[in-house]
Amino acid sequence: MKHVTRIQDLGPEGVEAVLSQAAAWKQKDPGALFPGKILGMVFFNPSLRTRTSFEAVMLRAGGHAIVLDVGSGVWKLEDRPGAVMNADRAEHIKEASPVLSRFVDMLGIRTFSQGGGDEEDEADPVINAFRKWATVPVVSMESAREHPCQGLADALTLRETFGTTKKLPVTLTWAPHIKPLPKAVPNSFLLSAAAAGCEVRVAHPPGFDLHPAVRAEAEAYAKATGGSITYTHDQDEALVGSRAVYAKSWGPTAQTASTPTDVAALLASYSGWMPTRRHMAKAAKDAAFLHCLPVRRNVEVADEVLDHASSRVVDEAGNRYHVQRALLAWMRGG
Repeated sequence: MKHVTRIQDLGPEGVEAVLSQAAAWKQKDPGALFPGKILGMVFFNPSLRTRTSFEAVMLRAGGHAIVLDVGSGVWKLEDRPGAVMNADRAEHIKEASPVLSRFVDMLGIRTFSQGGGDEEDEADPVINAFRKWATVPVVSMESAREHPCQGLADALTLRETFGTTKKLPVTLTWAPHIKPLPKAVPNSFLLSAAAAGCEVRVAHPPGFDLHPAVRAEAEAYAKATGGSITYTHDQDEALVGSRAVYAKSWGPTAQTASTPTDVAALLASYSGWMPTRRHMAKAAKDAAFLHCLPVRRNVEVADEVLDHASSRVVDEAGNRYHVQRALLAWMRGG
């Protein structure tokens, strides 16, 4: 039984297999891959692309998807071992996960960071509880640590745009926001790009470091694939000559600010990091712009970047369908 709740479940070889299959099936539809199969999708948090793309995959492949929204028609779920359940969480994942496994063939889980800090996000307690107790394959639809399906769609978009990801110079740049955001998406872009052999430059202000465990994992992938990773606090330096610019906001490390007010002020102080055409002009002439969406226009990224011909954000979102179809097939041994 194959779970995919992190890029580590695939490794560079699995990433290559999924990307190659996704590209092939994008050119020639494979038909009914999952006849009579059911994907149960448990959402702790909202979704637009993830929910729609997974449902479309199952329906077009002859299967079905069941959507459950936690706290809205479904009991609030407890994940903590040994919890005294005397509050508003009426059911434990220890029961919910194996029970759902009796009804469906695969489980998809979407659960954001709960704001407990970088170490809690690294532990990824909710999705790992489902993974521990499920008796069917579990796929991440984003968790506290990673968003592997987004990372795979990013890599497929790079491959389609430039023909290859090997030695491709790409920049992951921090972007401002009105509030601190989780690190799942930047983590997954870094891990997926490294597993695909890119030369990744990561640019962020001081105090916004990604977790050491994520960085170490990415370094291992880059070493295995001939890629490289560099880190800098100089955004302009990272952009020079880059073939792709991936912008994403994420919050500071837990030690950077002690209150939400402090964090908001800190984010506002780096408003100059918002990508504009001035920033894109420092990259290669054929540079593509990527972002996972949703995006706050003219806060996180300027209109002139998102609406430019170099923007691949819609193509990138569309590729979610193709990588997820290939990923589910890979999980089922196909």
